[in-house]
Amino acid sequence: MKLPFSKGETTVPKAGNRHGLKKKNRMKRSITIAGVRFRGDSLLLIFFLLLVLCVQTVPGWGNAYAMYVYPSIARTLSSFSRLIPFAIGDLFIALSIAGVLLYPAYARCIRKRKWSRILLKDVKYLLWVYVWFYLAWGLNYSQKNFYERTRIPYTAYTPENFRSFTDGYIKNLNSSYTDITSIDKELVCRESVQAYNQIGDSLGVHHPFHQSPRVKTMLFTPLISMVGVTGSMAPFFCEFTLNGDLLPSQYPATYAHEFAHLLGITSEAEANFYAYQVCTRSQAKDIRFSGYLSVLPHVLGNARRLMDEEEYAQLYRSIRPEIIGLAKKNSEYWMRKYNPLVGDIQDRIYDLYLKGNKIESGRKNYSEVIGLLISYEEWKNKANCAAEVQK
Repeated sequence: MKLPFSKGETTVPKAGNRHGLKKKNRMKRSITIAGVRFRGDSLLLIFFLLLVLCVQTVPGWGNAYAMYVYPSIARTLSSFSRLIPFAIGDLFIALSIAGVLLYPAYARCIRKRKWSRILLKDVKYLLWVYVWFYLAWGLNYSQKNFYERTRIPYTAYTPENFRSFTDGYIKNLNSSYTDITSIDKELVCRESVQAYNQIGDSLGVHHPFHQSPRVKTMLFTPLISMVGVTGSMAPFFCEFTLNGDLLPSQYPATYAHEFAHLLGITSEAEANFYAYQVCTRSQAKDIRFSGYLSVLPHVLGNARRLMDEEEYAQLYRSIRPEIIGLAKKNSEYWMRKYNPLVGDIQDRIYDLYLKGNKIESGRKNYSEVIGLLISYEEWKNKANCAAEVQK
């Protein structure tokens, strides 16, 4: 016999009722402002976007971020990422690109979502990535430049100071030459940490956040070699990565360059400057030579622009043949891996990226390291002369 239900009976809500409950719950999680309804996550996103904008535009905020906020963020993120043996930042970028491209097809064909909602989801995700990039590292672009941080005055190029610099540089380059067939990566790490600890206070760069930082190999080395990139700073997890195809003579300087980015340096010229300072101060011959070798293309590029043909030819002949041969060999090695089409696309994108982040010279910024070195040498010489007078 079928008994009637008592007061405690349960009923299954209809599908329409369930939909109504979901809609009601979504409304509870939203806020209406000026007649416009915002969900909680959208309000949070807007807050962070406004915060990023303020740090980029309000005088002093960018420097405050770089000096006081970024070290804590970098120490936290790098403490996590160094526990993972592979480049988690590379994987995140690859999965993000795949997700943004594939999600519309999935949402439209399988979930039957409207295009407006699909595009909104993609845009929101990209904006969260944008916020994460700038809060985790990118706001360092808004800090003071090298001259302002160090109070080293800018010295304009003159034929005299450029010639003086190149004479001293080539003398040191030639005397530092050593045949590098292999590299001690642990030694490069220790020497880099020690040097950054030494120069941090006087040259306007943070001390290392860890005394044994973990460098990683790029996940997509063959593709990265096709565009001629030897290393990168992965801002999302504050880790720096090196191209697995790096040659021994290039490894120390590239390591120190990307390490500078991890320490909050955004300018490519400044990263080159710090890499030069770190490597050339090393007692290890191969690390020291790598530092001098790293700026040779920039020295020759500036010399070709500033000198007449005879003077440039004389400068070129003063470099040891072994070094010229090594530089040519390294260039040919990378050209065999380089894909002009892919490389040109990457160059243009990166040039726009740098210009959009207050590096007005774009990719030419790399060669501006010579201006930094000349200014530093002029400042150091004057300081030494003043010290001698006081004695």
